[in-house]
Formats: sequence, structure tokens, C-alpha cells
Amino acid sequence: MGRDNRPMPVHTLPAADALTRLASFDTIIDARTEDEYALDHVPGAVNWPTLDNAERITIGTMYKQVNAFEAKKRGAALSARNIAAHIEREVLDKPKGWKPLVYCWRGGNRSGALATILGAIGFQVTLIEGGYKAWRAALVDDIPRLAQRLQYRVVCGPTGSGKTRLLQALAAEGAQVLDLEDLANHRSSVLGHIPGVPQPSQKAFDSLIWDALQRFDPARPVFVESESKKVGNLRVPDALMDAMRESPCIDLQLPDDERVALLLEDYDFFVKDPDFFCRRLEALTELRGKAVVGDWIEKVRAGRTPEVVLELLVQHYDPLYTASIQRNFSQYANAVACALPDRSPAAMAACARDLVSNAG
Repeated sequence: MGRDNRPMPVHTLPAADALTRLASFDTIIDARTEDEYALDHVPGAVNWPTLDNAERITIGTMYKQVNAFEAKKRGAALSARNIAAHIEREVLDKPKGWKPLVYCWRGGNRSGALATILGAIGFQVTLIEGGYKAWRAALVDDIPRLAQRLQYRVVCGPTGSGKTRLLQALAAEGAQVLDLEDLANHRSSVLGHIPGVPQPSQKAFDSLIWDALQRFDPARPVFVESESKKVGNLRVPDALMDAMRESPCIDLQLPDDERVALLLEDYDFFVKDPDFFCRRLEALTELRGKAVVGDWIEKVRAGRTPEVVLELLVQHYDPLYTASIQRNFSQYANAVACALPDRSPAAMAACARDLVSNAG
């Protein structure tokens, strides 16, 4: 074999270094199963399973019930077939200078087999040392550094005041925005579950937050909503929460009738499905008591949903929110006031422009 036809060596990269070098690779390849990839993966990675879900179970069973040698033989056959399919589907059009980054669970056989074949073709392949497991540990360790280097502007305001809409208006004005509810697929409160939209895993949520944080410019403020420690079933990283709670605040206010109208728009699935709304209201029984919740349910079934929404705001959400925000956000007492006349896009846009301008 001539010098130019020799296989390219497979390089390795420590997981901590991979955090800062993702952009230097043309493709990030996750060689784990579909289920492992769905649970969490390196941001931007594509899934090329060396063994698929069912095959991994089969090989794992052979290891336990037969022996390692037989399992490895069968695993090699399946891996070779799958890798060949990936190459035919994804690699034939790649130029010689294509540089992939490859990983599996611990940087072992699955990613090693794929990397070896790609290297034999002549591509410059890099493996993440320790695989996803090491990547995950490095990412968790890196979130505090990223969270603490940024300056935040925390959008506060009672339920229904339009905090999410303001974040969207801020993004439209070119501001840096961290929308934790969007990343979590949840609207935070006990009624915040979005029908048919599952939340990501905690690991995936952490990865989404890390990816967002590392893209922000530390010289410019990041606007974020005044979340609690949990968004639905997901926990916001402590370092990020601590940084948010020490940051300057914005006090967003909207008239009560506009808040009700906004919530009926944003939670239209409750209006369309009163039974679902009633089931969610039952979750408040322990806090509000059977009599109060029962009264709300009767009103919803009678078509008086707007009345229930207003009572929920005034009797339940507002007192809890006020106490929480005053207790947890140290600069709330000096918050910049932002009183909107209505929930219109124009009002949100005007507020966003003022905030961006005043933020420098």
C-alpha cells in the first residue's frame, strides 16, 4: 500500500477539550442506540447506531447467557452491517477533508469500530475520550463557569403578565434570551404541562442549557424569566439559579383583564377541553381545599372559565408569586418597572426596545 493510501490514525480528544472544540468538526456522530441518543446527546450530534436498540439487547444477553467470545462475533457482524449502511447513506459524498467527531457510551467498541473504518478510508477521525459518560461529566462541571461569566436581566411579573411574550419580543429585537420554559417544554406552574408535548430528560435539559449558555456573548446581558428551581419535572442547575437570583430585575405588569385574556390564549387547550382543565385543577386540592377547587370545577363546567382564571390569579398565583419573588430575587426591590397597557405585540415590542436600549 502506497504512502498516500495508508489509513489515517484515529485521534482522541479529552471530553473537557471537546466542549470548546465542537465547531471545529464537520459532523458529530453518536454511535449509541436510538434510545440512548434520545435520552441525551452532544448538541448537534447525529445518530449512527453501531448497534440499534434491539441488537444491543441481543448482544448483551449473549454476553450473560453464552459467553463474551460468541457475543463479540455476533456483535461484530451486526456492527459491520450497520456501519456499512451508514457509510453508504452518509459518507459516499464526503470530501477527503471531512472531519468527524465520534463517541459512544464510554468511547469503546461501538465508536471505535466506526472510527477505525472511517480512518481506514482516509478521513481524519477524532474520538471523545471516555465517550458520552465523560462528556456528560465535563458538561455538568462546565455549567457553573458559563453561568457565572454572564450578566442577566431577570423578567419578573405575576402569572399572565406576558413574561414569555416579552422574551420573544426581546429576541426579535436582537437581545440575548434564555427561555428555560421553551427548553423544558413546560410553562412552569402546576397547570403548565403542555398536552402531547413531553419534557426532555434532565440530562437533555442540562445539555440544552449548556449549549445556550456557551453561545452567549458575556459583554451583553442575557434576558431570562424569574423561574423557580424546577420547570415542570426538570431542575434548573444550581449555579444558574444562584446567578439569576442575584441579578437586576424587570417588573412586568399587565391589567388583570388583559392577563386573563392572555392566559386564555396561551392555554387555549384548557378552553377547548374543560375536562382536562378540571383534572389539572384537582392538583390544587391540597393547597386550596376541596371546597374552593370544587367551586372552580363547577364554574368551568358551566362555561365560566374566564372567571375561574381570574380567581386563580388573585387567590392562588399572585400571593405565592409575590412571596417567592421577594424572598428569592435579591434585587427585586429595585426592579425596573415595565407597566404595559395591554397584551398586544406592539406593547411588548415597545417594552423590549426600551429594555434593549437601556441595557446598553
